Amino acid sequence: MTSFKTKKILVCYLFTKFDNKITLLNFVRNYKRYNSGCQHSLLICFKLMNSIQINFFKNILSDIEYIEYIDSSKLNDFDFGSYMRVAQNYPSFTILFLNSHSYPISKNWLKKMLFHYENKTLIATTASYESLLTSLRLKKFYKFFSYLYKLIKYKKKFNPFPNPHIRTSSFLIKGSDFILFVKNKKFSNKEDAWSAESGLNGMTNFFIKKEFNIYVVNSDGKKFIKNEWKFSETYNYDLQSKTLISDKHTRKYLKLSSSERLIASYNSWGH
Repeated sequence: MTSFKTKKILVCYLFTKFDNKITLLNFVRNYKRYNSGCQHSLLICFKLMNSIQINFFKNILSDIEYIEYIDSSKLNDFDFGSYMRVAQNYPSFTILFLNSHSYPISKNWLKKMLFHYENKTLIATTASYESLLTSLRLKKFYKFFSYLYKLIKYKKKFNPFPNPHIRTSSFLIKGSDFILFVKNKKFSNKEDAWSAESGLNGMTNFFIKKEFNIYVVNSDGKKFIKNEWKFSETYNYDLQSKTLISDKHTRKYLKLSSSERLIASYNSWGH
């Protein structure tokens, strides 16, 4: 394994017009609080924002060093579209992509991930076996035909449970490797983004076919392969006490009652 100290490392944090001041403050506060453990460049990707909006939020970033990246796209092609353009600008970098609701909650968070990184590797901080196909429910009978239409469509796009996939709220990969996955793909709606994350032709399955190592890394700095992901205790399992990077869904789980956690855990992992 090549020492991570010799690598070019980029942390890409996505901030969009759909986010607010509190979202950015939470990221900055935690980014400053928890030392990453290794040298890297921080890139803030501003998406679908004009110069007035960007200048307003830049005040929050005044005391951290970062690369300002203004996404050129005028269309909302979701997180994957922005990540693609960042990767195209930094193809030789190993990039940790963070969506707007993600931030570190453990010291040496980047070092712990990079310790397990080598060529042909994809690392995430959370994963799930959940399936959008299996989760689809007919909630009201008068919506039967729309339900049936969606069911037929989802069968073409998603595996039934168990559907192992990394969650793309935070993941680490080489820029050029990520480009292999996203090139020629369009992200026109939420369904396209869901498919890219957990679909039949989504990122996890794409890199499995490419014979990549795919790991989840937790706050102990331990790596977990696909059949061990549940026991990383990073997402919807037990006390979920070993999450390395927090996101809005990991935080949602922590607010659930004991019985609600059991349901969430079952939906994510089964028995």
